[in-house]
Amino acid sequence: MTGKPLVAVTGASSGIGAATARAFSAAGHPVLLMARRTDRMAALGLPDAHLAQVDVRDRAAIAQAVADAEAKFGPVDMMFANAGVAHLADISRQDPDEWDAMIDINCKGVMNTVHAVMGGMIARRRGTLVMMSSIAGRKVYPDHTVYCGTKFFVHAISESIRGYLAPHGVRVVVLSPGVIETEVLGGVTDPDTLAAYRANKAKMGGGIGADIVAALILNAYSLPQNALVQEIVITPTAQEY
Repeated sequence: MTGKPLVAVTGASSGIGAATARAFSAAGHPVLLMARRTDRMAALGLPDAHLAQVDVRDRAAIAQAVADAEAKFGPVDMMFANAGVAHLADISRQDPDEWDAMIDINCKGVMNTVHAVMGGMIARRRGTLVMMSSIAGRKVYPDHTVYCGTKFFVHAISESIRGYLAPHGVRVVVLSPGVIETEVLGGVTDPDTLAAYRANKAKMGGGIGADIVAALILNAYSLPQNALVQEIVITPTAQEY
């Protein structure tokens, strides 16, 4: 067992999840990495890491991964509920199966993730939940209809859970990024929406690196337990809206 507490990350195989796992590992934390692509997690080559093939729609799988990692490294002190999908499209043409995927992963998946660790944090009277939202959880964008709905959901439940956990000394941080260099466009099947997104991204000179976001999460976590950064909103300087 290492000296620093265990940190858990869903969606840890790429993007902000992988960057956050690297940042906390470099800071000396053991890490629980959860994602569907175990090869990508293994390729990170992090020490003191427990890798679990997890789909966040599977509540039991998350709970088992947490139990297995805690048996090795002690209690999860931070859970980053990061896994999500962005199926952006014209709402009248979009396949409703894409709505289902976003609701199941971005909403139910976040709740499944929180459920796996919240009871232990309450009992220990410490812990931090980092909830992946988006700038699209604060304002609406064209062709983001259901995606925005799922991210507004994350904001709403985070506000409620924060109030619920505050008397127990547990922190809730909402992360709301703008355009970041990640694989988010991989979930966009509507060609017009994809072209518009790419054009807007090019206009602002590209997104910012996931490592920048990870550093902010580490900084917020590293504050004393009685100090809380309630929300991190980060965008490229050139992102106009």
